[in-house]
Amino acid sequence: MSNPLKKLAGQTAIYGLPSIVGRLLNWFLVPMYLGIAEFTTNQYGIVTEMYSYVAFLVVFLTYGMETAFFRFSSQDEEDKKKVYSTIIISLFITSGIFIGSAFLFEQPIANWLQYPNNTEFVTWFALIVGLDAISSIPMAKLRADKNPLKFGGVNLANIAVNIGLNLFFLAYCLPKFRAEETNWLIETFYNPEIGVGYVFISNLIASGVKFILLLPDMLKARYGFEISLLKKMFVYSLPLLVFGLAGIVNETIDRIMLKRILFDVIGETKTMSEIGIYGACYKLSIIITLFIQAFRYAAEPFFFAHEKEKNAKDTYAIIMNYFVIVCALIFLGVMLFMDVFIKIFIPNEAFWAGLPVVPILLFANIFLGIYYNQSIWYKLSGKTKYGAYIGIFGAVLTIAINYIWIIEYSYMASAWATLVCYASMTILSFILGQKHYPINYNFGKIGLYLSLALGLYFLTTVLALPAGVLKYVIHSLIIVAFLGVIFLIEKPLRNVKG
Repeated sequence: MSNPLKKLAGQTAIYGLPSIVGRLLNWFLVPMYLGIAEFTTNQYGIVTEMYSYVAFLVVFLTYGMETAFFRFSSQDEEDKKKVYSTIIISLFITSGIFIGSAFLFEQPIANWLQYPNNTEFVTWFALIVGLDAISSIPMAKLRADKNPLKFGGVNLANIAVNIGLNLFFLAYCLPKFRAEETNWLIETFYNPEIGVGYVFISNLIASGVKFILLLPDMLKARYGFEISLLKKMFVYSLPLLVFGLAGIVNETIDRIMLKRILFDVIGETKTMSEIGIYGACYKLSIIITLFIQAFRYAAEPFFFAHEKEKNAKDTYAIIMNYFVIVCALIFLGVMLFMDVFIKIFIPNEAFWAGLPVVPILLFANIFLGIYYNQSIWYKLSGKTKYGAYIGIFGAVLTIAINYIWIIEYSYMASAWATLVCYASMTILSFILGQKHYPINYNFGKIGLYLSLALGLYFLTTVLALPAGVLKYVIHSLIIVAFLGVIFLIEKPLRNVKG
């Protein structure tokens, strides 16, 4: 592995580790929701649905400015400080308008969401989304300034507050209240009528803490607001906004469509249960997403920084190989030890009906990661409009498959729609990328690694070994064999350069 690859691996660890640790800790809140707090499938459906809207709105309110910040602050002709202050002021204005509108129209919005008696959901989530959107740019600046300690510290503080409050309300207060063992602390701070709303309250307070920690950096942005600069950045980022929104449609629209399509067909309780089951099982595929997020934190600034290196494209191709190897290994690890994961992660058997979606979603996320890797071609070439085209194509495909098949197959249709969408986007991106910014990816190796991982997984389903030590030993040996094949092909130790 050459020095640039070692540098990227190090940056992935530095900037991605806090995110991975944080999301893993948040990930382990799910067993607490389903186990200790004993959320029913329809209660967890509320949590799943509401966070689908959050993902969409955060992308909408940041409107591609994070990537624009990296692009324009890395160009010599642009004043880095002015780029930062212009974006910060712009986000303050747009997020302020959004939050104000949510407070003004909370009842109509709650009616549209079909939570007419929970208008507080609207205002809570407006504040969460607005604060997170504003906080995204100072966090990006910490990455650009190579300040991993503060970046990690802020991330972990946000996570600690969120997890701590969840544990207090749902792992301490709720069980005590059910057992009629209340005390002054519970009577003062806990209201059983709020229920799953404590998930949202914990998030809101955590977002507020993150915002406050970043506020000193934002207040330093006193270098002016330049309309002409904002226009240039907006022209660059507008296709990225369209792509981002399309990407969130691909990622979360299925849960929203499940409710909209099934609500009048099978009723509210059954619909929310289907969403809850799908949402809980979807979380099992998040392990690959965690790695992808950590990789992206480091990769985007790395790719821009190495754009002018003479062997940059060769480096990008090698990075893709190692990226796919890690993703394939994660896929095998999850699927070969699925029975261990579900006992820890989904302790409530009422949710196990959705487990068939897990391998589909894991492979879908592998394709998404490959696509993110490829997408650097239109960012580096400045042809971000193609990102929008590909994203729109994927969104149309996702919506169409869900619309046609949800009635018949419920969340299984959503899982397959996700896989078809991301695989199609990857293929389309490769075709366009080879025309406008060709990179010599080794798709023979990539296809071999993914096929091998999938084939080994299907082999274990045929063997169908009973749970026990023998099964885990054999599955472990299969993973070792997979790594052995990769070692023979890559011979990484022989390719290390001083």
